[in-house]
Amino acid sequence: MTMKTLANDRSVREVSALTAAAALFRGLGDANRLAILRHLALGEHRVRDLTDHLGLAQSTVSAHCRCLFDCGLISARAQGRSTVYSLAAPELLELFVAAERLLAVTGDAVALCPVSGTQVAP
Repeated sequence: MTMKTLANDRSVREVSALTAAAALFRGLGDANRLAILRHLALGEHRVRDLTDHLGLAQSTVSAHCRCLFDCGLISARAQGRSTVYSLAAPELLELFVAAERLLAVTGDAVALCPVSGTQVAP
């Protein structure tokens, strides 16, 4: 195997890893999905519980749970006629803590970002 082949293999793996990371952040990139994950950090909940807590429509919560489930971020188990959701990985809690620390450091810069932010800078 040549050095060029090794470099190309490494580059392909890096691009693949970055693509997966970007997909993860897109999955986390919705305030409603983050609210669902934060509530699931407290324990298992049914869609009805999440709907009541978040004040969202049942169809909205179900769609977000499906997205989070498909991304592998939450687990689901049947309980009677309901589905009970929980966090799939405790590492999500560590990610939330790290995000809170980063937001404390950056202040409003993220919210004011003209590309990703929710507000327009004055």
